[in-house]
Amino acid sequence: MIAAKGLAKSFDGVQAVRGIALRAEDGAITGLLGPNGAGKSTTLRMLCTVLAPDAGEAWIDGAHTVHEPLEARRRLGALTHDSGLYPHLTARENILYFAELHGMARAARERRADELIEWLEMQAFANRRAKGYSQGQRIKTALARALVHSPRNLLLDEPTNGLDVMAVRNLRTLLARLRDAGHCVLFSSHVMQEVSALCDVVIVLARGSVVARGTPAELRAATGCHSLEDAFVQLIGSDEGLG
Repeated sequence: MIAAKGLAKSFDGVQAVRGIALRAEDGAITGLLGPNGAGKSTTLRMLCTVLAPDAGEAWIDGAHTVHEPLEARRRLGALTHDSGLYPHLTARENILYFAELHGMARAARERRADELIEWLEMQAFANRRAKGYSQGQRIKTALARALVHSPRNLLLDEPTNGLDVMAVRNLRTLLARLRDAGHCVLFSSHVMQEVSALCDVVIVLARGSVVARGTPAELRAATGCHSLEDAFVQLIGSDEGLG
């Protein structure tokens, strides 16, 4: 489970996140939905300990992200907006390196790399250097690295950005499998289709704050809208995201 209360963060006097509280449960996919600049990426970076909040607290399965950052990271797999692969390593080598960083024994990390390569259908490029990978191949490799230590919680920042249709469909299937296996999945997006298709719970952000939360059906019912897109526009205000 991922939880936070009162998270706040400013950059050069501009408040990017304003007192955000959230809760992402095990066995569910929770989406952070908001326009560009709503505070989604900043919130995720605080949750995965890359940024320290100016105020508020967050926990990964009970591990405090500020007071226990190493333990929080052990309980979390993160897929950032920039996959950050080592270009001169193969996909397998990228996975094995991160397994070693997590302190896994040689036999265990070799076995886990084989499992992930098969599970993510990476066999065709697993032993080829990452330089020159397609965006879909990069995302799969970065996701394998995030999962290598078998974390209970997964955090993804706009994971479908730049993917083609088939890659998006494959990623949706993978995330659904993780949810069904009991994992907590939290991801950010501004794409209505993927939020509608994937999310059990949606947290809507605007201007750095939470403006609504609920299932897609609950958000449509609360606004009287037939589509999540129309509900979203009503919830954030028609002037949001026009700048």
